[in-house]
Amino acid sequence: MTALSRRRSPHVDRFVASPNFEPRASGRVADMLLLHYTGMSGSAKALDWLCRPEAKVSSHYLVDEHGMIAQMVEEDQRAWHAGNSSWHGETDTNSRSIGIEIHNAGYDRGYPDFPEAQMRAVEALCVDIVQRHHIVPALVLGHSDVAPGRKIDPGHKFDWQRLARRGVGLWAEPEPIDDGPVIASGDSGERISHMQRHLQDFGYGLVVNGQFDRRTETVVSAFQRHWRPARFDGVWDCSTQVTLQRLAAQLV
Repeated sequence: MTALSRRRSPHVDRFVASPNFEPRASGRVADMLLLHYTGMSGSAKALDWLCRPEAKVSSHYLVDEHGMIAQMVEEDQRAWHAGNSSWHGETDTNSRSIGIEIHNAGYDRGYPDFPEAQMRAVEALCVDIVQRHHIVPALVLGHSDVAPGRKIDPGHKFDWQRLARRGVGLWAEPEPIDDGPVIASGDSGERISHMQRHLQDFGYGLVVNGQFDRRTETVVSAFQRHWRPARFDGVWDCSTQVTLQRLAAQLV
């Protein structure tokens, strides 16, 4: 495999260079795949913005609504897509990740479904990247996972289960939602510490303090948005707990 083939996917339709990149810190290589949505009104507008110096943002790839893939930054370089973020205590997400922007207008603009042609392209691109870089399923994440509260993309409509069937990301069948006991904002005690510890062990940036505070609520909502998308209200219920247990069991 040549150096160039490690830096580019064969699924790319065009290369549009962004000036917004730099070397990965401390010789890091990519071990994480991070998925976003653009949150903009059009894919052309998003591509233009990601390539403007004044934007100070970029991504390695952008997949438009028709499934066309543009690359902006070589995979061995550090693109600027994650921002203030963390996973398992590591905060320089950009130095460890490859970022894919998936065009979608986002929650502020009606949050349309992801078209089939787009999802086929995302799936092919992701499979190629994780295979070439040996990225494990547990490190295929959404922007909302590494930056809960600050980011909510790619959102609850994104088909993570589809990718997991191809070995891209974790998935477990969500436990059905029932009317059982819940833990919610304002609660405190050992039950909260236990829940926070499990979310922290899974990877989320969360302090174990025994308080169901605003940060805890946003982390629970981020987890639900990815792995229990039927309801992502930030309330810790039996469904959320069992779903997390099923996912954590895959890491053992």
